[in-house]
Parts: sequence; structure tokens; C-alpha cells
Amino acid sequence: MTPHNEAKKDDIANIVIMPGDPMRCKYIAENYLENYQLVNAVRGMFAYTGLYKGKRVTIMASGMGMPSMGIYCYELFKFYDVESIIRIGSCGAYDPNLNLFDIILSENCFSEGNYALTLNNEECHIISSSEELNKSIIDTSKQIGINIVKGNTVCTDCFDLYMTDVNEFLSRIPEGFNPISAEMEAFALFYTAKLFNKKASCLMSVVDSKYIKEVATAEQREKGLDNMIKLALESI
Repeated sequence: MTPHNEAKKDDIANIVIMPGDPMRCKYIAENYLENYQLVNAVRGMFAYTGLYKGKRVTIMASGMGMPSMGIYCYELFKFYDVESIIRIGSCGAYDPNLNLFDIILSENCFSEGNYALTLNNEECHIISSSEELNKSIIDTSKQIGINIVKGNTVCTDCFDLYMTDVNEFLSRIPEGFNPISAEMEAFALFYTAKLFNKKASCLMSVVDSKYIKEVATAEQREKGLDNMIKLALESI
């Protein structure tokens, strides 16, 4: 157990699917898992372990932002012997061809922040997801007929819709990186996985876009992302 996770070591499966929202964990457990148990509720950051088609899996929330994700994924990799984490979450689209609830698989992630420097004294601002885990997700998407868009993404230190000038931020991204979406947790996950030689991927559903006026509601964000949830579970 850790100060942030009351689960015993054996309570956590070796593969974790990680939404940001604790209530999304509850939704997934109740609608997709069999014989599930709540194994963590510290700070309301729910974790459920159960079976999906006979495969043991843990669904655990990460909270919002890199510091929160960094704490939980670090502890899962280091203290609970987790081998793989698939983040599932929402994102904003930076590509005019993307529509609400399109599913994105991150290949490389850019951050302006100093997560790597603070954690590991390394100047690192671009990190890759696991090729092996991504391949499993891509192969599964083809098998079950769920379309995904692969591309580079950015991980921001604040909610991008609240940026004073998002175009100014985009101008600071390295030339040729060409991000298609933004979220707030993947860089910390990918970097921590690299630190421990573990696997990490990030699936995202588009809930807003700089090219679309419509924004998904809180209820849609919680329950309207079923294709992404199904793809993550089938990929394990």
C-alpha cells in the first residue's frame, strides 16, 4: 500500500486501463467487468479489479494533469508490478478532419513542461508510446471494426480551451511534430513507463475542437465514449 493507494499488491492486475475520471472507472466496472471489486477509494480515486472475458484487469483513475497521473502510474509500475497501462481519456482536436468522438492513438507526445527534469533530471520534451502495445491496439481495432486515427499529440499543463492564445502555444511546438490533439496526462505516463521499462499507450476520444463549436457535455464524456472503452478492453 502507498499513501495514495490502499490496494494490496495482489489486488492490482498486471495490466491497467486508466481513465482520468473516477466515475468513468465505476461506469466501466459496472458495465463491462465480471466479479469486480473496489480495491482503492483513497481520495476518491477509484480502482476496480475484475474480469473482462476471463482476463484480469484493473480500471483505475489517474485524476487530471501530469502531476496526478505521475503519482499513480509511478506507484503502479514500481510498487504494484504493473506491466502495461492504457490511458483512455478525452482530448481536444487540432486537425480539422477530426469529429467529436473520433478515437485517437498517440504515437509521440510533446510537453513544454519539466516533468522529466523534475522526476529524473533529464531534459526531455518528446516521448513515445509503446510500439508493442500500440500494435496490439491497432490490430484489435481492425479485428473489431473500430476506426482509430494515429498521430502525434501534445500534453499541456493547463486545459487548452482556457489558453489565452492557443495558436501562440502551437507556434512553440517543434517544427514537423504536427500534433493532431491535446490532452493533459500522456507525457507523464509515457515517460514514467520508459523510466521503469514498462509499456504505456494512450487512447483519446475527441470532445472538443478548435474547428468545431460544439463541445461534448459532462454526461457525454462519461458515457458516450464506449467505443474507446471497448477497444481498450478488447486490446488486453
